[in-house]
Amino acid sequence: MIDLRSDTVTKPTQEMREAMYNAEVGDDVYREDPTVNRLEELAAEILGKEAALFATSGTQGNQIAVLTHARPGDEIILEADAHIFYYEAAAASALAGVQTRTIAGHRGKIPLNELKRAIRGTDIHFPKTALIALENTHNRAGGAVLPLDYMQEVYQLAQEKQVPVHLDGARLFNAAVALKVEAKEITKYVDTVQVCLSKGLSAPMGSIIAGSRDWIEQARKWRKRLGGGMRQSGLMAAPGIIALTKMVDRLEEDHFLAKKLAEGLQYISGIRLDLETVETNIVVFDIEAMGITAKELVAELKSEGVLGSVFGEYLVRLTTHREINLDDINQTISILSKIAQRHFVH
Repeated sequence: MIDLRSDTVTKPTQEMREAMYNAEVGDDVYREDPTVNRLEELAAEILGKEAALFATSGTQGNQIAVLTHARPGDEIILEADAHIFYYEAAAASALAGVQTRTIAGHRGKIPLNELKRAIRGTDIHFPKTALIALENTHNRAGGAVLPLDYMQEVYQLAQEKQVPVHLDGARLFNAAVALKVEAKEITKYVDTVQVCLSKGLSAPMGSIIAGSRDWIEQARKWRKRLGGGMRQSGLMAAPGIIALTKMVDRLEEDHFLAKKLAEGLQYISGIRLDLETVETNIVVFDIEAMGITAKELVAELKSEGVLGSVFGEYLVRLTTHREINLDDINQTISILSKIAQRHFVH
């Protein structure tokens, strides 16, 4: 199968498997796992923060951030399609007891004037604005990259209003590669950040959250409360070290293949796609004109040997990653063209 459902399907490399086997381990709750300690120190340096913490997943990392920044009855501001709001099972309300205030954005960007209006004053009728959360790259915006000048403007506004900024940087390194900058050039405009190791970077599991040393100490307690205090977790941290040191630059290949896929799809009747929106490794396209739903198309694709994701009633998402090559892309274009010919009515 050509699996384009997500970059989460990537398997660990042979080097990662060997690193897991040979990892030096200890009890991480006692902070005695040397491999976890090394991963956290490395991640903090790469992300330009004082300290970092190894979490089990991106969702856990984001929710630890919300729990550490906010208190029950506070409000957090999010873009309307943000992963924290859309895909994390209402954890922010269920666990942190916070109210989510969502603002519809464009390509993942919350309009600055609307963001400014959304930050609460001190009226007793209002909840406290405890956090602004951004997402870069933005999944539901098709892997869109938030520009550095936008990140800077949001951060300046947040500092003026004394509201912290958290970045859901699940695919932060895709953004860094697309912008041709180091990750710390993005994260200098946020107080805290979460980065997935298990997507395009190909580690089998895990996420990093980073911020100030004091904040990470508070986050560590929330990780423990969520059952994330791990023991000999160096086995999982070892591939994370390889992910950060050896798997970032190759993300450019994923971006190249996504662009090739989009270039092929734009000429297929019944598919609507804006090539300019394909900035990283995610391709989202509309098939309403094809006369079938996304669920039906994904089922037909599967029968032809391609796995994709339903992203809306007529929206399909295809995601490139390390285990996809140019032949897979060309074959996918050909299969989609054949399916479209069966359904599209002029």
